Order: sequence, then C-alpha cells, then structure tokens
Amino acid sequence: MPVDYWFNGDFANTLSTEPPYTYTSLRRMFSASLATPATHAFVAPDSSLIIPTNLPIVQGEPFFGTKWVPVLYAYGLVKSVPGSIFYATNEAEQRTYRGTLRTDGVAFLLVHGFWLWALLWFASQSLFASLSPLADVITLRRGPIEGFTYGRARSLGSLSFIVGNVGMGLLLTVAQPDALLVWMIAAAVAVALCGRFALPPEPVHDGAERLDRRSRWRGLGGLVRDPVFMLAVCSVGLIQASHAFYYGFSTLSWRAQGIPDSVVGLLWGVGVVAEVVFLLFMEPLRRALGPEKLVIAGGLGAVTRWTCLALSPPLWLLFPLQVLHALTFTATFMGSLQLMERLSPRESATAAQTLNSILSGGILMGAASMASGALFDGVGAYGYFAMTALSGIGLLGAALLPAFEARRVRLS
Repeated sequence: MPVDYWFNGDFANTLSTEPPYTYTSLRRMFSASLATPATHAFVAPDSSLIIPTNLPIVQGEPFFGTKWVPVLYAYGLVKSVPGSIFYATNEAEQRTYRGTLRTDGVAFLLVHGFWLWALLWFASQSLFASLSPLADVITLRRGPIEGFTYGRARSLGSLSFIVGNVGMGLLLTVAQPDALLVWMIAAAVAVALCGRFALPPEPVHDGAERLDRRSRWRGLGGLVRDPVFMLAVCSVGLIQASHAFYYGFSTLSWRAQGIPDSVVGLLWGVGVVAEVVFLLFMEPLRRALGPEKLVIAGGLGAVTRWTCLALSPPLWLLFPLQVLHALTFTATFMGSLQLMERLSPRESATAAQTLNSILSGGILMGAASMASGALFDGVGAYGYFAMTALSGIGLLGAALLPAFEARRVRLS
C-alpha cells in the first residue's frame, strides 16, 4: 500500500447543501478516500503481493495524472498485512494517520492524536475495569442465597477464558482479524443485556435510606483512611503486581532458552488449568485457612516462583512452577475478595472491591509493567528478582495484617 499521499481537496465540492453549510474537513475527506475500495489490483502470479488500483489505470483515456499516481507512489509503497496496523501520511496536512487494513485494500483510519486516544482508552478501560468488582460483589452476595460458592462461579470464567482463546484462534484460521472486533463488540453487548435482564434483582440498600453522593464519597474516604484496609489492599496489590514481568516477558524469556512456541503455549495453559482446578476444589481449604493465610500462601508462592524463574530453570521444572499460579494469582485473589468484604462496611462493598481492583490491576500493575520493560532489556530473566522483592514486601504486609486487625479490635 502507498504510505505517502498528497491529498489537499482541490477541485472537490466540499460545501454541504444543507444548513449550516459547513465544509467537509480535509481530515474527513482523506479518511473517506482511503476507505473507498479499489476496483482493480495488480496481483503477483503466486498471489503473495497485491497492489490495489482503480479502473483508469488499466483502461480508458490516457489520464496521465491519474495513471502516473502509482508510479509517483512507488517510492512510498510499504508491506501491509490485512488486519494489522496500517500507517499513512497525508503530506498536504503533514499528518500521520493510523488504521487497519482489509483484504481489499480498504484502510479504516482510526482516531489519531494522543489526547483523543488517551481519552477513549481511559473511558473504555475504566468502564471495563468496573465489571470485575461489580460481578465479584454480586456473586459473593448471591452465593449463600442461591447455594453456590464463588470459586465454582469464578472457575466458569476461567474456563471461558480458555475456550475464548482457543475459539478465537480457530476463528482466525478461516476469518479475517476484523472478526475479533465483531466478536468483542458482540460479547460486550451480550454482557450488558444479561446484566440488565438476566441477573436477579440485587438490592443495594436493603431497605435502608439511599446514600447521597456526598455520603458515598465520605464512605470511600473512610476506606482510604483505614490503615488496616489499606494495608490489606496494598499487600494484595504488590503480590498481584509482581506478575507484571511474567505476563509481559515470560514468553520472550522462554524463547531465549530455546523452548519452542508450542511448548510455551502449553506452559501458559498449565497455569490457567491450575487456576481452574484450585477454584473448583478450594472451598474446604478456604474455610480452613481464612483470607489472611490465603494471601500469605500466595505471597510465599510468588517469592518461590519468581526466584526460580529468574534462574532460567530447565523445562521440566517450569511445569511445577506454572502450577504455582494457583497460589500466586488465585489464592491471593480469593483471599483479597474475602478481606475486602470483611474489612469494609456493607454499603461500601463495591467501592472496596473497586479500590482493590484499581490498585492490583491498575496503578501497581501498570507501574510494575513499565519497569519490567527496562528490566528485561537490561538484565533479561534476572528481572524476576525485582518481582521477588515486590511480592516479598506484599508477603510481609500480609503477615502483619492479623496483628493490625487484632489491634483495631482492642482499640474499638
């Protein structure tokens, strides 16, 4: 595809015929031009290369200006894979656009400009991040009423994660990558409809007086000022954030050890399967240990796991280390849910779970992820030692939590 264009809108009728008689912006005209399918294409004999073009190039009057366009663009042709990110510049604007490419050469230009991207990303991720704490609170409340455990319900989510990954992989063997966007949007709409019409009624106030906005903010501030609650949130957040190096660079680290991609995929699958098994059969263990000891078990598992991975262990040892995902993530996560529920007032339960989610999956995970890139570039797999330190601090906080709780009970 051409990567450089000169599109200045000359000789184009861009004035609307309806009030308020506005002109079409150059940005919109250029986007529409690239989104118009080409009628023809030059195709290599083995179909490995396609250059989209239009009818005047192959027949008709010798409109040299039009016919010479592909030649003029030739210096700016770039390899573009359908479904992948596509960049194009309009030199008349001195602006670079970003979009995706279809198999017929149509480029769908996405929103450009950092701040608009940042605004859209912030809005979408904020709304998406709210789903998990809301679902957790509803499930924890409905479990005793409906006669099911949270672990069983959560395990279905983990199983659907596996099915979704495998299913999308199979889908991509017969469909274009654009199909992923279709299914993501369809799934989001289905979740919204199920939330509105399928979930049972869940009274928030239980007949009590509805809290106004100031009271809700005061409740949130009370959680932040509670040292015991914040110790629990930060301890859990540090243990969960210690997964950042693993999530971002374990695949690259294993490849550097010479482990083939097929085995890398199997290693990831072992971790998810361990999570599902733990969720299905953890209820007796949860009741026996309690949330504090679950988080401590997760911290101990994280310290062990990251320390071993930092030493680039042999392949046979990676499989039992992946099984520790049941402790490092799942035990920590399950313990955190119970701690947030127990350490917060009922009217602040959703706010408590949201704060937990923001710290664990947002602020702390984001900071650890940014640091992980520099660590991997600098020291490779030894970057796991930083995650050992991070989870060690979280483990220390979790170990101190019972003493802080006991002290608060004495003072009250």
